[in-house]
Amino acid sequence: MTVDSPRDPAALAARAAEMHVVVIGGGIGGLIAARECAKVGMRVTLLEQADAVGGAIRRADLAGVMVDAGAESFATRGGHVRALLSELGLEDRIVAPEAGSAWLAGIPGVGAAPLPVGGILGIPANPFQDDVRRVIGWSGAWRAYLDRVRPPLTIGHQLSLGKLVASRMGAKVRDRLVAPVTTGVYSASPDDVDVDVAAPGLNAALTRVGSLSGAVQALRDAAPSAAKAPEAAKAPGAAVEGLNGGMSVLVDALVEDLRRLGAEVRTGVGVHSIRRADDGWTVMAEITTDRDPDAEADADDVADPSSIPADAIIVATGETAARALLTAAVPALADAEPSPSPEIEIVTLLLDAPLLRAAPRGTGVLTVPGSHTAKALTHSTAKWRWVREAAGDREIVRVSFGAQGEPAATADLDDDDAARLALREASALLGVPLADDALVAAHRARYVQSQPASIIGSGERRAAARAAVQAMPGVAVVGAWLAGTGLAQVIPDATDEADRLRRTLLWE
Repeated sequence: MTVDSPRDPAALAARAAEMHVVVIGGGIGGLIAARECAKVGMRVTLLEQADAVGGAIRRADLAGVMVDAGAESFATRGGHVRALLSELGLEDRIVAPEAGSAWLAGIPGVGAAPLPVGGILGIPANPFQDDVRRVIGWSGAWRAYLDRVRPPLTIGHQLSLGKLVASRMGAKVRDRLVAPVTTGVYSASPDDVDVDVAAPGLNAALTRVGSLSGAVQALRDAAPSAAKAPEAAKAPGAAVEGLNGGMSVLVDALVEDLRRLGAEVRTGVGVHSIRRADDGWTVMAEITTDRDPDAEADADDVADPSSIPADAIIVATGETAARALLTAAVPALADAEPSPSPEIEIVTLLLDAPLLRAAPRGTGVLTVPGSHTAKALTHSTAKWRWVREAAGDREIVRVSFGAQGEPAATADLDDDDAARLALREASALLGVPLADDALVAAHRARYVQSQPASIIGSGERRAAARAAVQAMPGVAVVGAWLAGTGLAQVIPDATDEADRLRRTLLWE
């Protein structure tokens, strides 16, 4: 169909109705992209290989208590997630974490201590501050103080956060304060973290002020008052919010909205190849999960999905699957270097442990790399009021394993052994004895964490991959491996990519 006047709403609506977009992958990126296309009247089919959509957002049933088993919160920066929640009528479900400190565990000669307040990514503004000195000792504090008398670096001279911190303030600050934060938040060594992405303005402030600790203080002084509040300074990633009932509430709302808009959401359907057709694309798929023959289902849900024609496709899988699907159609993608992505496991425990009710180590614990098999722990019933209310007189903790270049210690264990290891780690990290009979229920979730945008070289790799894809008409790719990790990055990126594809289909 030719649109005589590209700005004629009726003509655009008619053209949109003729378009069929297939979205491959039902994570948040896929759901958002599908919704953006459906909103303008396009026919949308979303295919998800697993038996449920959501990707890294998933729920677990722990003896009747429903909790987040993957992502449990979202970063507030940019306001993109809150805006989406408002659109979906979920603004009244937004909750803030409870005020409370995070702890560090595995500190040589100390054991465990509260994470110092008033820093940025673990870098202290005052190395002689009592809670800082407790972690790095007098020798570490005096070494860090040398930062004040060393000459400043030129702007952008040092890309590596770890190398910058070690050169300015010493190895103890890097290893005991910064490394636990970057490992816990980014699953990466501080040496691999790009200063300018993870802490924008820090290099410039260092040059202006003359010291790294002074630069940290200058950035904090310039930050909005909310970001400087004591509770925000006590935990990395504290500028987050969650949803009463868990982040899966967002997934449910997106699926409901997609169906209201007339889109198909089909689970248990795996796509094994795509190929260019004369008038668009053909998606080759197959049913991958067993279906109950007695269960009610729409005709579309049980139809053979082996060959699906499409005017355009949006690939919303993880990087490995996306590259496998796109290799033949987008050969230039092979020239874009893939990003290393760690495999992460989260073991969630429901515990009968009254001693934990007092939150002996705040809302969570980060570990000094190499000191424990777990990289972090979240005390969910201490962090989220809704979880505490749902759990009743029991406690819930989440223990995380795995980081960049370090396979999860649970990777080769069966579920029971993984739960027992997580219980032992929880006992050690929280400083409370937890006997085997304290374990009421456990859930294990495994996923591949896409490389964060803050990793050195990540931006260049993502840009090269995206350029290769965008050069092919009728194709878009969304998801954390191109957007960066976290809903605050995935949601606006998926919106922009879907908008680019829509404009190409309707206007060009």
